[in-house]
Amino acid sequence: MTEHKVEIAIRPDGPAGAEILGFRPLYQQVKANFVRRLVDGSWAPGMALPSESQLASEIGVSQGTVRKALDELAAENLLVRRQGRGTFVAEHDEQRILFRFFKLMSDDGIARFPDSKVLDGTCGPADAAERTALNLQAQEAVIRIRRIRSLGGKPLVLETVSLPAHVFPGLENGPVPNNLYSLFATRYGITIANARERLKAVALTPDQAEHLRVAAGTPALEIDRIALSLDGSAVERRLSLCLTEEAHYQSDLR
Repeated sequence: MTEHKVEIAIRPDGPAGAEILGFRPLYQQVKANFVRRLVDGSWAPGMALPSESQLASEIGVSQGTVRKALDELAAENLLVRRQGRGTFVAEHDEQRILFRFFKLMSDDGIARFPDSKVLDGTCGPADAAERTALNLQAQEAVIRIRRIRSLGGKPLVLETVSLPAHVFPGLENGPVPNNLYSLFATRYGITIANARERLKAVALTPDQAEHLRVAAGTPALEIDRIALSLDGSAVERRLSLCLTEEAHYQSDLR
C-alpha cells in the first residue's frame, strides 16, 4: 500500500542533507533523497548500499517505503539488486551500455559491443546545434571527439561526441576509452541516467563515406542523441551516422 501524501523533512544529518519538503507520496520523497546521494557522489558507482532497515532507520520511514524507492531506482537502471549480496550503485559496464545505450545490432541477432577508433579530439566554441542541445551560452566551449565504431572489424558508425568543456575539462587530450560513460562516472562523477534520440534517414557526404569505406551518397541512419545526467542536465550530444545494410536499430518498448 502506498503511504499517504505528506510533507516530510529527511533528517539533515544524513549523507545527502535535508530533503526539500514537497506534497508527494512518501516513497517518492525518499527516492529523491537517494537520487541526491547519487548526484553528489555520496553513493558512487559500484558502491554497496546500507541495508533497507539501516536506511529506513536513518531516514525515519518504514522499510517498505525504502524498498519501494530502491525498486524504482533499480527499474531505472541506477541501482542493481544482487541476490544474497544486497543493492549496489549501477556502473556503466559494457553489458549495461550494450543493451541500454547502444541500439545497433547485427542482422544475425547477436548483440556485440563495438570497437572504437578515435579520429580526433578538439576543443572550441559550440555551434548553434550544440548550444541548443547542451543549453550553452554563446562562445561557451565544447569538446568534440570524432571516432569510428566497428563491429567485427567492419566500420559501422561515424560518431561525433560534443561535451561541455567546463563539465569535462581536459577530456580532449585523451586517451579516450571505448566506454565513455564509464569514464564520465569514474573521472568526472557524471552518471548518464537517460537519453533522448531522434532518428533520420540521410545520404553520406563524400568525407563521411570515406571514413566508413562506402560510396558517397550511401544511405545511413542518423541518430542524434542528447544524454542527461542524474539531475536532468544535458551533458552530451552524440551525432552518429550508421550503416544499416547488415545491422538494424533495435528498441525494446516496455
